[in-house]
Parts: sequence; structure tokens; C-alpha cells
Amino acid sequence: MSQNRKFEITDARGGAAFAVRVVTRAAASEIVGTQEGGALKIRLKAASAGDSVANDELVALLADKLEVAPNRIEIVAGINNRDKMISVEGITTADLEARFGDLKSEE
Repeated sequence: MSQNRKFEITDARGGAAFAVRVVTRAAASEIVGTQEGGALKIRLKAASAGDSVANDELVALLADKLEVAPNRIEIVAGINNRDKMISVEGITTADLEARFGDLKSEE
């Protein structure tokens, strides 16, 4: 049974930052929910979470969902891993919570 869990967002210089867990080789790119630790779970079509194609796909998906330019989104940690830290310039934690706060926890 799914439970709602608090999506973990922190203030960053000039914006906000949050963790994501990337799952690759999906049929469609989508934001699925949140992990137990508060990371956002995202499915991507790309073959590997650590390659530039997956990172570009991730940034494009987040830019679309957050309605910001892709150049305002940066992968600040985990660029070669499936667990990443994302920073979004010029957005508040309240903006992120409004967009992602109602996501369900994935078990």
C-alpha cells in the first residue's frame, strides 16, 4: 500500500535542490513518485543512467515539468550514477513542492 511521504527539497543558492533516482530502459520518460528516502523516482527511455543521453533526457523532462529553461537545471552530484542531486536556479522550494508535493511514495 502506498503512503504519502514528504518530498525532500532543500534551499540552494539562487534556487532549490532535490535528489532523484533514475530508472532506465523505460517505455516512456516520466516522473513516477518518491522513494522512501525522499528522492524523486524518474523513469527514462535511455539505456544507461550515467551517460550523457540519459542526463540530457532527465534535464529536458524536469525542465518541461517545472516550466523552466533547461539551462537553469544542473546535475550537481551523481552525473554518472542513477542517484543524482539536481539544482534548479531561480525556483523556490514552494514552487517545487507545488509541482511534486502530491506524488505518491513508491514501494
